[in-house]
Formats: sequence, C-alpha cells, structure tokens
Amino acid sequence: MAKKENALDLAKLIDKGVRVKLSGGREVEGVLKGYDQLLNLVLDETIEYARDKDDMLKTIDETRPMGLVVCRGTAVMMVSPTAGTEELAQNPFAAEAE
Repeated sequence: MAKKENALDLAKLIDKGVRVKLSGGREVEGVLKGYDQLLNLVLDETIEYARDKDDMLKTIDETRPMGLVVCRGTAVMMVSPTAGTEELAQNPFAAEAE
C-alpha cells in the first residue's frame, strides 16, 4: 500500500515564512515554528493583515505585529509558503473586455 502524502508537507516549512488564512477572514503571516496532526500551528514574528472596512474578506496593506501566535487547527483554512509567491497585477482568468 502506497503512503498517503499531503498536498503541503508542513515539515518542509518549519522555520520558514508562511501565510495563513483563518475562518472569519483573518490573515496572518509569520515563521512556522511547529504544528500537530490537528493542524494547530505555532507562528513566530507574526503580523496580521488588516481587513477592508467595505469588504471584510479583502485585506489591505495595513498590518499589526502580533509576535508568537498559536492558530487553532479548526480555524485554519489555508496555509501557503511565502517564498516563491507573488501577487498578480491582473487576474489572468478574467475575460478580456473587447
């Protein structure tokens, strides 16, 4: 029987930067220090991205430092490495206006 692999192996991200989206729309970014099988995460040097007052699901450039944070696994929606990612200026999948 083949070993089941996760789409994202968190062990490879220890001591590296990650961005975490939490239920309710909050987003934080920090250095992953630890995790467990329930996806509880420990982040250090964490910053939280402020949300847009008009659209609470969008973040803005304003941040606040949070330091050492424990994210409960039940609230974690997405974990992504910060290295090798960049924001696109335009959605490549949006239909072009003619």
